[in-house]
Amino acid sequence: MRIILAPMEGVVDYTLRELLTGVGGVDQCVTEFIRVSDRLLPRAVFHRLAPELNQQGFTRAGTLVLLQLLGSDPQVVAENAALAVELGAPGIDLNFGCPAKTVNKSRGGAVLLDEPELVGDIVAAVRRAVPAHIPVSAKMRLGFRDKSRALENAWAIESAGAQSLVVHARTKEEGYRPPAHWEWIARIREAVNLPVIANGEVWTLEDYHRCREVSGCDDVMIGRGLVANPFLALEIKGDELGRDAAWAEVLWLLERFHRQVMQDLSPRHVHGRLKQWLQMLGWHFPQAKRLFPELRTEREPERLLELLCRARQQYLRDMSAADPAFELRSAPVALPA
Repeated sequence: MRIILAPMEGVVDYTLRELLTGVGGVDQCVTEFIRVSDRLLPRAVFHRLAPELNQQGFTRAGTLVLLQLLGSDPQVVAENAALAVELGAPGIDLNFGCPAKTVNKSRGGAVLLDEPELVGDIVAAVRRAVPAHIPVSAKMRLGFRDKSRALENAWAIESAGAQSLVVHARTKEEGYRPPAHWEWIARIREAVNLPVIANGEVWTLEDYHRCREVSGCDDVMIGRGLVANPFLALEIKGDELGRDAAWAEVLWLLERFHRQVMQDLSPRHVHGRLKQWLQMLGWHFPQAKRLFPELRTEREPERLLELLCRARQQYLRDMSAADPAFELRSAPVALPA
């Protein structure tokens, strides 16, 4: 039973992978996709999007990170996969699921599911290009416009030599609208012999158990559910925090996240990253919805940090006054300076 943190373009970057795996409960990660078009990418691109390459392919918490590639030219994708492995990638994942229009227009992501033969050719080329001990996996949706080729794509991926397959239980046209069709994952799992990992619409412990029951999968990949509730993987594994204690921990995480983003991005982009995550936390924590208006109009990074620190200190004072025994369970894993 593994919990895998999903790749989310523009959201789950290196910093968030560090924080979420530091919380605990996550067994594996996949990077944001690295877009491959018509050439071998510079090494700096791999290191920028997957700094875990400098840590033998692990986060600082010891969680394995696979490197994801997205492209439509089998040979070029294979050449970049070989370079990624040379740089230290412990495994290669191939993206056949991205629903973004800009990506699909350039023949990347979910649009390739209309061409199962090409999907198989890409997987096969990568499998040939990397050493046998390096796992090659793929992530797909149920289709582009409909589900008519879902099994055909799964068979193509299996026959090309992939070691595992993640299935997001919606088509590109369905986007992220509920429900996720976990019963289709069960059909795919029964049709292939390689391990299948379920993905889509897992927000709670109850969702997780229902997803496993319907799909028949042992392993589950979670994206938005873990970003909205960083403690979901721990809850799944039986280590549940109370909602009040969890929010106190989240305030620590937000502060650490913001400090790291201040180091990594130009000042004019910092506020957007913080507010993006805070809004997503609002899907689970009502406290995040109340905090957001206090930060919404502020753009100065140092001022935002001051507001975060003040919010954390005030929340701890309030909780301690209500319950003298209240305390944080731990500080999150430290990020690099």
